[in-house]
Amino acid sequence: MSIYTQREHNGLYELTDVARAELIDSKYYNWDLAPTSLAQRTWTTYNVASLWVGMCICLPSYVLAASLVSLGLSTWAAVLNVALGSLILLVPMQLNSHVGTKYGVPYPVFARLSFGPRGAHIASMARAVAGCGWVGIQTWYGGNALHLILMAMIPDYNGNLATLTVVCLLFWGANLAMAYRGPGWLRKLEAFGAPFLGCLTVALFIWATVMTSQKGVGMMDILNQPMDYEKLNSHSVGGMAAVFAAGITSNLAFWSMLALNIPDFSRYAKSQKVQFRGQLIGLPTTMVLFALIGAYVTAATGHLTPDGSLLKDPAEVISMIGNPFAIVLGCAGIAIATLTTNIAANILAPANGFSNLCPKKISYKTGVIITCILALALIPILKPAEFMKNEYVYIYDWMGSFGIALAPMAGIFIADYYFVKKKNVDVMSLFEGEDGRYWYRSGFNIRAFITWAAACIPPFLVRLPFLSHMLFFHVLSNNGYIVSFLIALALYPILMKSNTTSLVLDDEMESMTER
Repeated sequence: MSIYTQREHNGLYELTDVARAELIDSKYYNWDLAPTSLAQRTWTTYNVASLWVGMCICLPSYVLAASLVSLGLSTWAAVLNVALGSLILLVPMQLNSHVGTKYGVPYPVFARLSFGPRGAHIASMARAVAGCGWVGIQTWYGGNALHLILMAMIPDYNGNLATLTVVCLLFWGANLAMAYRGPGWLRKLEAFGAPFLGCLTVALFIWATVMTSQKGVGMMDILNQPMDYEKLNSHSVGGMAAVFAAGITSNLAFWSMLALNIPDFSRYAKSQKVQFRGQLIGLPTTMVLFALIGAYVTAATGHLTPDGSLLKDPAEVISMIGNPFAIVLGCAGIAIATLTTNIAANILAPANGFSNLCPKKISYKTGVIITCILALALIPILKPAEFMKNEYVYIYDWMGSFGIALAPMAGIFIADYYFVKKKNVDVMSLFEGEDGRYWYRSGFNIRAFITWAAACIPPFLVRLPFLSHMLFFHVLSNNGYIVSFLIALALYPILMKSNTTSLVLDDEMESMTER
């Protein structure tokens, strides 16, 4: 039998046929978790970029910029905030993308490298639970958009809570059905949805400009709207600087789940150059443009509403247009945006995570069903309608909290792959359990969990009553994602210095790899 377990071509690796045959009976292996072959890595720069465009153009990212304006930041400050957050986010995103493209492994399998085969269940479930929460939130947003369409089209439509619930269930079913078809269908959906959604958001920008100009308010008046320091000082200890920092953290937290499971997508890219360029083009560009529209339109609504209140919900803004055709078209755009983002950003990773729990019994499709059922159960707990009403709840309580909790995992993955493993991975060992080199102790890498816990603690200290009034702990909390990430990035290699059994040396890689 060949000693080679993986073959390399132009810097990309795949399992040999012999290795795949040996892994068929492994309880840690199934076809959904199997590394992609070189033939399966077909995504181009356009596919990667359009994936990001489709994921970025969604209600939560619109509400992110809108909430910052509602908290008191100026329009330009809100846009700058999102721009900085997106550029910072590219660092962990690109670094964690590398392993997916190089070795073709999905996120739950990648997590075994750092946390061990059994420990990876905890890491992937942490990502899965957060994803299920977002699926529930997005389901409510998309269902509400369809609800408004029905109200515009049917004069006698009874738009009460009961009918809204039914429509949300129908939208939930559409998410389930499309996600069930798998990543191949996702690429087609994103390629269609990205340009369509871009046109709709530009149309909303133009409408807001025309309507405000009729009231004597020009575009530059809205763009140059000053800071509301009274609001800024009322929301957070530290005023404008604190709100700005919390906005950066929220932006990082917004994509913190994708920064972990980005290998689920990058494993389909043709090359490292393709995935790098696709993300560089798709992520910061779309987020900045969409943030500009979200911040601008929200600021404009202050001149259009009778009482000067700011509307963060684009569905509410669209309903102000009054034209049924415009309402239908605009809300259809919201529904499509929500659908593409939900499937790509929120359903795929939890589905793979649930499959990883028992690969021989839970397939990706079964994982999709589990994800969607849990998401439905979380809707009444998370109360997504509150996010539109209370920007503090959205920015601080929801985004800030789960961002801090997930940030250390990104730091651990990067530290392990680049500093400890030196980008050398024995892919077959990731599926061999206790017979593989990444078994650690009883399937758990305790050092990774110690790092995770230690990195989470400092930003959460502000939640303690006797520390909540101290500026220092507010600074830690408002910059929570970066603080947790950097602690994990520094601490993990130190703890792993005494562990040499998990290292893959260059000469060992030569014996495993056929070139």
